Amino acid sequence: MVNGRRYSLDGGALEARHIPAAGGRLRAEAVGEIELDSKVLVVRRIHVTYHLAVDEAVIADEAKRAAIDRALGFHAERCPVARTIGGCVDITTSLELTTPAPGGRTPG
Repeated sequence: MVNGRRYSLDGGALEARHIPAAGGRLRAEAVGEIELDSKVLVVRRIHVTYHLAVDEAVIADEAKRAAIDRALGFHAERCPVARTIGGCVDITTSLELTTPAPGGRTPG
């Protein structure tokens, strides 16, 4: 949460590149690695996996794939959480592309 509000990816950078990201198409899953430091549990690393449901045509389009990679590549510099803890916690990201389920519902 940021300023009392739940922070979520809005996909604005993807949408600006004509890659649909609204309606649950884009979601993120974060996993933290915790270590014991002088009897205190400390978060050392966080890995964020972005899940993006796109049509097969987007997956096959090299230019769209490159645009997706660029947009998600600079997300951390615009993310309030990453900007806050990035100096003391190692943050890595990856991307999983999927296709929407029949009926337009996104997986997950």
